[in-house]
Amino acid sequence: MGFLRHIRSRTKVKASAVEAQVYGQYEQQAAYRSASRPAPELPAKVLSLIFSYVCPHAEDEAYTTSEDSMIGDGCMLCDMRDLAHCASVCRSWARVAQDSLYHSVRLDPVHYCEREIYLAAKRKRRSRFDRNGEPKDATQQRLQLFARTVRETQYLAGLVEILKMPYMIRETCKADLARTVSFLPNLRYVDLPEGVYNDDPASSLLKNEILRKCPDLRKMKYHPGSEESFKMLAHTRQWQNLEILEVKGLRIEPDTLLYVLACLPALCELKLGEISSLEDTIFAPNNQLPPFPPLTALSLERCPSITSAGLVAYLSRRETRGSLERLSLKETSVLAQNLHELLANAPRLSSLTINQTVSRSLPLAPIPPLASRSLRTLHYEILPLSNIPNPPSETYYHYLASSLLSGSLTSLEELYAFSPSLPDLLLFTPNAPFAGGNRANRFSVASSVYSSADPLGSSRSASMSGLVSQLSLYTKPPEAPELEWSLTIIDPPSERNGRRGSATATRPLSLVLHERSPSPHSPGGRGHDNMLVGNGFGGYLSVPNLDGGGGSPRFSHRRTGSNTKGAEWMG
Repeated sequence: MGFLRHIRSRTKVKASAVEAQVYGQYEQQAAYRSASRPAPELPAKVLSLIFSYVCPHAEDEAYTTSEDSMIGDGCMLCDMRDLAHCASVCRSWARVAQDSLYHSVRLDPVHYCEREIYLAAKRKRRSRFDRNGEPKDATQQRLQLFARTVRETQYLAGLVEILKMPYMIRETCKADLARTVSFLPNLRYVDLPEGVYNDDPASSLLKNEILRKCPDLRKMKYHPGSEESFKMLAHTRQWQNLEILEVKGLRIEPDTLLYVLACLPALCELKLGEISSLEDTIFAPNNQLPPFPPLTALSLERCPSITSAGLVAYLSRRETRGSLERLSLKETSVLAQNLHELLANAPRLSSLTINQTVSRSLPLAPIPPLASRSLRTLHYEILPLSNIPNPPSETYYHYLASSLLSGSLTSLEELYAFSPSLPDLLLFTPNAPFAGGNRANRFSVASSVYSSADPLGSSRSASMSGLVSQLSLYTKPPEAPELEWSLTIIDPPSERNGRRGSATATRPLSLVLHERSPSPHSPGGRGHDNMLVGNGFGGYLSVPNLDGGGGSPRFSHRRTGSNTKGAEWMG
């Protein structure tokens, strides 16, 4: 032993001794503090609120996949670890922390912090001489440990209502997932592989466990190949609390769909896609078939036989008229010039999406403007059939601009459109400062512009009153829909001080969000200074401002604190 001790480096021995001494002093101080300051006795509601800030994703109740439900920008595994430490403080904290910890469970693949660098290297180290072995799948081990916990503790298994995991885990670990859900009787949502939705034989075991052990499921999908399973819903009365249903690409008759929907009393959101047999008759009243149920959200995608006449007939019923809040129409026969009929019959509609490809301009016949007091979000995505210099879709955006300037969309807050020229259409041409006249004369110039650009503008020029509230306008060029949205905030004119309407510069949405949430590592707590440079493809490049005052250049390699390891790992 003495020989080996002399071989060991003296500096390492000395450093380890100092580190052990410091760590021992820290343990003594922590023990003294914990003994002198007992855990405060707080009400359960107060503790639950505090724990929601410790682990924000534990409050996630959205029925969406793990990839679409990112909450916050911190490390979710570290937040879960901190919440688990809170549960081990005392008995009064344990019950409240466990309720938050097991209510919405999320299994993430990696740490979103510097700790992942250390853990990734540790997973590869199989032994002292094998430092580059095959790394273990940490997410699969977390799933297996979670399955063991809910199997051994029935109380904790009853707390789990939402279970989310990465795509690769739910596709490759179907057996582990089936064993896990078999012990979760109160499960409402779980990320499932695609084979469950199309009746893949490889996922039959998992689907059978869900049918038998999860009666309180709230969301389900049926994709091509699952026609028989979908028809069984009308006979078995399974999942009576189902709230969200997605039916896509099934070869079924309309009467079968109506019978199944009638067996789901709690259904509030329905998505129908790629069902060629659907026609307007499904919304019409029929004494021999159950009626189409009232819904909160309805989405129709690639249903070419659905027109505005069928939806108007559906909204004419009293129970459906006051329940529909969100409507999405993508690649249907509902035309943009008929949207005013839908808005007139949907007084509680707050979100509307229309996606249409046009080859002709808007008809010359007079069309009433879009009018709604409840609409807050509008996705007006009209695309031309081909890229030509003067696309016919611009006439549709002229009609939209005239509807906005008429003041009939009083509650609209967000607008998405494939027209970069729409912000210019919504801004009035200013008159001379010394020009007299009343408020109606100030809009005469704008009315003449619409009369020359849009044949429909002449019939509505007299009724233009401008925007009513602030509008967040998101635009994209129609020839490049893969680009990110550009944001323009338009303020309405003010009658009190005579101020005309104004707008901010149109900028990419990522840059606007970056400025609203400044980086804590920037000098003075400010956001990074950026300048906009085109990249040649319609987008922008972010270039560091090396001449800006108040700090060192952005590309400095000097780091302090915990960011040193991250900088070395990034190279």
